Amino acid sequence: MTEQREALLSKLGFRFGINGPHAARTMMLDDLRLLLSHTPRDATRADYRTSVVDDNVLGKPTRKARELALRHLAALYGLDLANPIFRALRRLWDLDEAAQPLIALAVALARDPLLSATQAFVLAQPPGAVLARESIEGFIEAKNPDRFSTASLKAFAQRIGGTWTAAGYLQGKVRKMRVVPKAHPESVTLLLLLGYLEGRTGQRLFSSEWMALLGGAPDEPEMLANSASHRGLLVFMNAGGVKEVRFPGYLTPEEEQIRQEASHVV
Repeated sequence: MTEQREALLSKLGFRFGINGPHAARTMMLDDLRLLLSHTPRDATRADYRTSVVDDNVLGKPTRKARELALRHLAALYGLDLANPIFRALRRLWDLDEAAQPLIALAVALARDPLLSATQAFVLAQPPGAVLARESIEGFIEAKNPDRFSTASLKAFAQRIGGTWTAAGYLQGKVRKMRVVPKAHPESVTLLLLLGYLEGRTGQRLFSSEWMALLGGAPDEPEMLANSASHRGLLVFMNAGGVKEVRFPGYLTPEEEQIRQEASHVV
């Protein structure tokens, strides 16, 4: 991906680079749920800081621990309504608790390069396969030869495994087995939106890496998109095999212009 495209997508909420929050944390699903349950949908970045650092809604033992938690949550999710990805998360979050793990995972994948690098590897494991921590370590090492110490590789693998477990793609504490989580209209709305932000439209939205997170029946994405459309989460039309997906109210005119510019940059 070119620097120009990364710069444009960064304006839409994506993060790039070689480092990410999973160097220190999982995707912090429980903390995110707790924070969003204590803050209104229109909360500002300053409101989130007040909730975490001053009010200690996450129950951290020290002020430093609160500040670190806030920093990692902000890196993973944005915590700012000026960020269209976080704005979409906040819009969809309270609609169905069961959809929250995949919504959180999708946003974390869009914003943490360390986690994103493991997506294809985890999804390639067939349902029922055991995914050992050592195999995740080996994959990270192969992608980043001689970059991490043995201890760091182990810690990264544990956190990455914890995130994929919290999201519903792995099952078990020590012996983790690959499973296929149930998807929901709310989470599919976010997956389609992420593909749209990257510049995809029509059928290409349904063949993106984001939709690979579903892993269900071939007709499931369209069924869920249709359900999301009926619920007013997006607009989905399919006439004669020609698909159209629109997201009214999700982007500002300026963001839509950036999206269109990004769609023309490789």
